[in-house]
Parts: sequence; structure tokens; C-alpha cells
Amino acid sequence: MTQKKQKVKEQFHLFLTKKRLKATLQRNLILDAFVDLDRPTHMDELYLILRSKHSHIGHATVYRALRLFAAAGIAREFSLGDGLTRYELAGHGKRHDYLVCSDCGTVTEFDNSSIEERQLAVARSMGFTVEALKIELRGLCSRCLTQSD
Repeated sequence: MTQKKQKVKEQFHLFLTKKRLKATLQRNLILDAFVDLDRPTHMDELYLILRSKHSHIGHATVYRALRLFAAAGIAREFSLGDGLTRYELAGHGKRHDYLVCSDCGTVTEFDNSSIEERQLAVARSMGFTVEALKIELRGLCSRCLTQSD
């Protein structure tokens, strides 16, 4: 087990203990799949991944587990305005920015530290402390652009 996964599991089990909730087999399977995925996901995608290996896990169970992960500070919920709530591992030094296709809904992550550094410098120069930073660019992906020609 990776050190990151072990740390996340310990954090989750501590949360469950404080809330007097059980560390069920299903919650552990969902947590393992979520951590192993290591990228933003939405509930339906994670459910399909889990369902292919564990047919006894239900849709509502995955939903409730993701909500628990968010409450425990393990997952961060976010939306890109497409009606889907996505979840990603919270903290761990990751920050994601997104290209969102307005036509097909494809979401592509990108990282550009020079953009982030410039934004943070502007905020500091204005006496502003940034608590969260997300860049979301909307437009048409290359596939939709070529289909519209």
C-alpha cells in the first residue's frame, strides 16, 4: 500500500471513529478505488469502475461514501457547470485547471504554474490572500471543432 493511500485511510478511519460510524467493507473498497483512480471523477464513473469488480456495491452506497469522504476532508467536491459533481483527493499539493468543451462536455485537465504564479502575485500586490484557485476555460475541443467544419 502506498504511503499516500495509508495516510488517506488513516484520516478516514479517524473521522469515522469520531462520528461513531463503521468502517464497512464497502466503504473501504470505495475508498481504495477512489484513491487508486488518482484523478477527478464523478459518482457514476466511480460506480461503474467499482461495479465491474464488486457487483454488490450499489449506486447510493457510492454516493454516500463520496459525501463522507468530502465531510472527512479526504475529497474535494467541485462542479464545472455541467450538472455533474466531481470529486478529487483533497490536499496532497494538487491543483487542477480545466478545459471544458461547451459542445460535448469533455473535461481536460491542465497545469500551468506560470499562470498560477502570476495570479497569486497580482492577488498579493492587492493585499488579497488566496484560499482557493481554479481556472476553467470553456470553448470547443479539437474534435468538436473539426466536426463543425
